[in-house]
Amino acid sequence: MLTMLGLGSAEETVYRTILENPSYGVAELSVKLGWPVHRIRSTLDELARLSLLRPSWEEPDVLRLVSPEVGLAALLAREEAALLARQQEIERSRTTVAQMIATYADRNPAQPSEDSETLVGIDTIRARIEELVAGCRHELLGFEPQGAQTPDNIEASRPLDEALLDRGAALRIVYLDSVRNDQSTTRYAFWLTGRGGRVRTAPSLPLRMIVFDRQAALVPMNPEDSGAGAVLLRGAGVVAALVALFERTWEAATPLGGEPRRDEKGLSSQEREILRLLSLGLTDEVVARRLDVSVRTLRRATADLMERLGARSRFQAGYLAAARGWLPEHP
Repeated sequence: MLTMLGLGSAEETVYRTILENPSYGVAELSVKLGWPVHRIRSTLDELARLSLLRPSWEEPDVLRLVSPEVGLAALLAREEAALLARQQEIERSRTTVAQMIATYADRNPAQPSEDSETLVGIDTIRARIEELVAGCRHELLGFEPQGAQTPDNIEASRPLDEALLDRGAALRIVYLDSVRNDQSTTRYAFWLTGRGGRVRTAPSLPLRMIVFDRQAALVPMNPEDSGAGAVLLRGAGVVAALVALFERTWEAATPLGGEPRRDEKGLSSQEREILRLLSLGLTDEVVARRLDVSVRTLRRATADLMERLGARSRFQAGYLAAARGWLPEHP
């Protein structure tokens, strides 16, 4: 339980034993735990390094217990500062990646390179999608991270999807879980499955994407603003990576019509994603936007998770969620 604070299993065992028996010395700890004296001493040295024990003022060779309210609180504060620094690094990396994508995509649309083509404007993008769908013969994969589809988007997609499925091409689309609450989008999704397409939903999606025959992929110039333009990528390595991302997301997604699955800890996929996104330091507003839910709905779900964890603060909830294995080891 205290691994996140820098304590290994041996340190935690000795520390708990000292908490229960403050008068124990090395000999008593050795007898109590059945460990050799040299192991007890090395473990006590590590606890002293973590400032959970300190030399006695009266007997410098003897280590005394530091009050848990002081020692553990200091370790918690240190980990909280490290977590904040890590979150800030992640956000700086996100900004850098977005800038790199924009730089890579910022080319003359009239002179596309062999591996990329920049598209600006809704008319230009939709016209290019029509051409690509017309030439798609085997498979189309897609992420739709914008939640409920507008009537215009549905009407623009229907004839293209219908022609694709009529040719016998495979169609797999992942929508957000939130579309299950939108009648027009779910009606269209069931229409797709009725024609032979396959649809699943996920709590959040990394970006908007369409992959054609595993040879070309259409992605936004800026993942945070799909209206800024799009880039058509044909590089084999890039497309293969995006297909792998799709397959991983598809396997974890819930089939349309199926009940949201809960893991062995009783968490739904949306609850796991809420914990993951909050652990990255994202604000309620950003998390709600990624899940396509209201901020009020997100906060209600967060409050429910805190209650289930028995946490009085969000930081404590994050610590308890990690300690119980509710968070990935490397978010």
